[in-house]
Amino acid sequence: MPPLIRLYITQTMVGFVLSVVFVAMLLAFDVAGLRHLILNSSEGWLALILLLIANTTVFAAAQFGIAVMRLAEDDEPRKGRMQPVHLPTPALVRVDRRRR
Repeated sequence: MPPLIRLYITQTMVGFVLSVVFVAMLLAFDVAGLRHLILNSSEGWLALILLLIANTTVFAAAQFGIAVMRLAEDDEPRKGRMQPVHLPTPALVRVDRRRR
């Protein structure tokens, strides 16, 4: 399996786990009365599934985006001594004042 596909699948699974934890915390803390609405409605299971799907989409996409951005290599070396910065020195230019 190509490494990028493997990265996508693993990060999607991590996003799903984060989504399940997030929805569980929403229900545990009864944010905006969601637990009451889901448990006391006949279609509460549908609301729970849609909440999980929507949050999984968001968390998986964010997790994959973070993972892809962390693949970039740094341009600067991480170890070693700092190199001195050499600033350019201005050059002297002679101007003939008689030409004005």
